[in-house]
Amino acid sequence: MFSRWIRKALTKHEFKQAGRIKRLKKVEVPPSEKLVRLVQFCLGAIIALTTIEIVHILILKTFNQTVFSAISGLIGTIVGVFTAK
Repeated sequence: MFSRWIRKALTKHEFKQAGRIKRLKKVEVPPSEKLVRLVQFCLGAIIALTTIEIVHILILKTFNQTVFSAISGLIGTIVGVFTAK
């Protein structure tokens, strides 16, 4: 789904000394595949829950607090992953 974008966003860039002259070399550290799959799942779940909430509002003309709480929790998870990288 968004795996290339997620992998690029979660890739760490570190500088390491290499060689006898101790030049700094930029090294990319890719994220684990489990983390990429977790973020993909969370984004898919947010899309699905948002669709459910919109349909609920349009058909029943009421707001479902439980679905909104689940959406908020997933958004918090994704924000936590990206800030802790």
